[in-house]
Amino acid sequence: MIEAIANEAHAFIQQHWEEYTAEQHEVWKILFNRRMSQLKDAGSRVFCEGIERIGLSENHVPNLDDVNGRLQPRTGWNAVPVSGFLEAKLFFKCLAERRFPTTVIIRRMDQLDYLPEPDIFHDVFGHVPLHSDPVFADFLQEFGAVAAASVTENEVKLLTRLFWFTVEFGLIEENGKPRAYGSGLISSAADCANALGAKCVRLPFTLESVFNQDFEVSDLQNVLFIVRSFDQLFEAAERVKRLLLNGDLRTPADKAATKIVLGCCTNEGGHSH
Repeated sequence: MIEAIANEAHAFIQQHWEEYTAEQHEVWKILFNRRMSQLKDAGSRVFCEGIERIGLSENHVPNLDDVNGRLQPRTGWNAVPVSGFLEAKLFFKCLAERRFPTTVIIRRMDQLDYLPEPDIFHDVFGHVPLHSDPVFADFLQEFGAVAAASVTENEVKLLTRLFWFTVEFGLIEENGKPRAYGSGLISSAADCANALGAKCVRLPFTLESVFNQDFEVSDLQNVLFIVRSFDQLFEAAERVKRLLLNGDLRTPADKAATKIVLGCCTNEGGHSH
């Protein structure tokens, strides 16, 4: 189990791009070319255009200063170097501030096919190209703000499902066909092939459907959701914000517990001691 970082003082670091070795740049090149060979057909137009917009290439591990120099003027987003996996609340706080936490390590040559923790290939290649799209960028910020406000176990569960089936494993319809935009599909050949293959059930995206769909992190996904455009994602995040504010994502037990807590905290005309 990877321990999450909750303390901001320990989370944010410098990239030190000049310290990457020739072998590490070669690892990036192999991974980049492997994925682009599939994603030219399977990847969404927004992803493929985003690769060019933020200046990613096969030639070297990305320098985040260069990436941000292209990204920040377009959408206000920055990729910020972190020392590891962030605790959920801190991660969501970063998203709400248009800061995407990015690990700067890169896997070894003998780990090309699998790495249990995130690395710069998953974080930058898999996620950051979409942050150059204004509508997706607005959605991700709004999602971060909404998710940071979630409190109960049920609220967190539902927000996690929304993140999983969009940011991580989302599909978008382009020219009548499903295309990958979620980072889990972008960075994994097996997951991407499965998502577009015969064994995966692809359903139209609705908030209700996503909220009702459980998932297993370690399995190939057998149900995924297709959006018509990223406007649907932003609208969904706005709707979730209203549902949260109204307490509509809380279970009856959550609501009862809240009433008990509020009752305990209310001074019903008694005296302070």
